[in-house]
Amino acid sequence: MTTTEDTRAFYDTIAEDYADHFRGVHLTKPLDRAVLAAFAELVEQDRGPVADLGCGPGWITAHLASLGLPVFGLDLSEGMLAVARRHYPELPFEQGSMLELPVADEALGGAVSWYSTIHTPLDRLPALFAEIRRVLAPGAPLLTAFQAGDVPRRHDRPFGHRVTLDFERRRPELMAELLQGAGFDVRHRLVSEPDEALGEPTAHAYLIARR
Repeated sequence: MTTTEDTRAFYDTIAEDYADHFRGVHLTKPLDRAVLAAFAELVEQDRGPVADLGCGPGWITAHLASLGLPVFGLDLSEGMLAVARRHYPELPFEQGSMLELPVADEALGGAVSWYSTIHTPLDRLPALFAEIRRVLAPGAPLLTAFQAGDVPRRHDRPFGHRVTLDFERRRPELMAELLQGAGFDVRHRLVSEPDEALGEPTAHAYLIARR
């Protein structure tokens, strides 16, 4: 079973290579930009800042800021945060776990989990969603994106580093059920089907829910 320590060590090790390899290809899909834009319009900014949970190199954090949101990034990996702070010094980034958010109750106007639940074991997802709900203001939106499916993909020795991590794929209906069980009202569900021509061998799912 993947642990928090496994995830942190994996991303600390590959942070610089990951950022160099994928820089410039994030948010190239129109659907990704459209979903994030829709989320931004749902945020009522007087309810508090928006958290980009599992922000990695800060790309989504910066994009949300460009859409006019007061946003900060949070990530387990100090390696990833170092990259984010270097490239986006004007934005705040914090180290922390989504399972124990360093945020007061009902303090956030929204939250994004952009492919960042994929290392959380299934039996810990209810606790993770309950923790996100705790920090959201009443009515505030949560956007979560993830690869859809049943079979995880193991990344072994990425960029030649001696680390391994499983990337979970989950069914949208299961994730919606878990969100509802944590007290969310799931308002929007969208699935982008696999497209081998675009290098997308798996479906991608997007859920927007309200606290």
